[in-house]
Amino acid sequence: MKRDVFVHHRPQWKTHIGFVLAAVGSAIGLGNIWRFPYLCYKNGGGAFLIPYFIALFLVGIPLMILEIGLGHKMRGSSPASFASISKKWEWLGWWQVIFVMFGIVLYYSVVIAWCLNFFFYSFNLSWGSDPNTFFFNKFLITSSGPFDLGDLRTPILFSLLLVWLSNWIIVFSGVQKGLERANKIFMPVLVFLTLVIVFWSLRLPGAKEGIAIYLKPDFSRLRDIKVWMDAFSQIFFTLSLGFGIMVAYASYLPKKSHIIRDSFTISLFNCIFSLIAGFGVFSILGYMVHSTSKEFSEVVSQSIGLAFVAYPKAISMLPAFQRGFGLIFFSILVIAGLSSAISILEAFTSAIIDKFHYPRKVVVSGLSVAGFLGSIIFTTQAGIYWLDIVDHFLTQYGLVLAAIFECIVVGWIYKASRLREHISHWSMGKLNKWWWDASVKLIAPGVLVALLVSSLIEEFLTPYGGYPWLAIIIIGRDWLIYTLFFALIVASHPWRVEPRERILSWE
Repeated sequence: MKRDVFVHHRPQWKTHIGFVLAAVGSAIGLGNIWRFPYLCYKNGGGAFLIPYFIALFLVGIPLMILEIGLGHKMRGSSPASFASISKKWEWLGWWQVIFVMFGIVLYYSVVIAWCLNFFFYSFNLSWGSDPNTFFFNKFLITSSGPFDLGDLRTPILFSLLLVWLSNWIIVFSGVQKGLERANKIFMPVLVFLTLVIVFWSLRLPGAKEGIAIYLKPDFSRLRDIKVWMDAFSQIFFTLSLGFGIMVAYASYLPKKSHIIRDSFTISLFNCIFSLIAGFGVFSILGYMVHSTSKEFSEVVSQSIGLAFVAYPKAISMLPAFQRGFGLIFFSILVIAGLSSAISILEAFTSAIIDKFHYPRKVVVSGLSVAGFLGSIIFTTQAGIYWLDIVDHFLTQYGLVLAAIFECIVVGWIYKASRLREHISHWSMGKLNKWWWDASVKLIAPGVLVALLVSSLIEEFLTPYGGYPWLAIIIIGRDWLIYTLFFALIVASHPWRVEPRERILSWE
């Protein structure tokens, strides 16, 4: 009876396209718009696409198939799936969802709040003629360092409240009425607005020169190992691998699913979107160069600088429709951010419900309140320092370590062949044995170990960002350790329904 009740109440995607759009929404985030174009520009333009797509087919798509296949077979969240393999590895699933929920999404929500603020600032171009001074000195009012917290920034705090309220409403409504319905709106709107920006930008003076700089191939850069490391690193992070999200999303799929085809679709769509978004970014930067007669290196910047300094500056210089352009651009950032944030909240919600069987509405409400309160530290005047340090450590070490263990557990302990047989049986297509097994067991973990070692060497040679070692240890390293500690505690708690029950009832 218990098994029947459990199976009956497990949610499922209403439509196949609903799952695909939700997975794409999770993968497409702020980094697609502000990180990929800069990496492409920095690492040889069009030549960077060679290692980028090699990384996609050697690491990205195989790991996407692994996570979707794992969630589909085990019928559970990341902790439930690893517990189904062996109780000894349950902690790994909890560590993934805990440091993503109580780490990444805390500061990520604050960045979305910044985007929301700038959406409203676009109505009257509040950043003025000097966006750099406005962003750091008037908007963030940046303090002297990470231990000088200063005051809470009220405008950011109110926007943050709206972000968490949106997260709560969508995930509270469930898989079909919340996540699926929201992404069926978010994704078409996101693609449409991105194309509007791109086609609009391409008509500006200097746009062609900007595109040429963006994609002009410099094949000599392919001899630089850092270019290849950047390509593999970007593929790994842009597809939301190691977050536990795809495992949870796949657990809501029906038996007969397109696991292989969907993994290719999600991965390729994400990468193509990044490439197209870059046309819009570099067209507008090309116009900026054309208008100011500056060198391109003087106007281009990466990450936060691109979104909140370089782009607002370029928007203010447009010959017409500056406000409209600003509203569309920051709408794109808000939508891309929200579609990723709700997937992180759902991954942790799914894990809690699987283990403790608490009602969804109670879990989501509690997590949303906790998430909002946890995010407040990033709304202080030292918030940008905390954001930078925590993001660096969780993505460069936490996610990479979790993914390495994921490959070892599935590829070697559970055996890649067992999962491959399940995927081939249910996904209306046969998974290539040599390509997938080699990627999961050897290539992907090998690349991830190389990324980890490279980061560690760089860390010891030069402390990250020039921050004091004390700040790095307390904020960055300890954040990882504490989340691992809590993962071990939660993993030690007994299950209401044993994870293997969901597999037996499924088969």
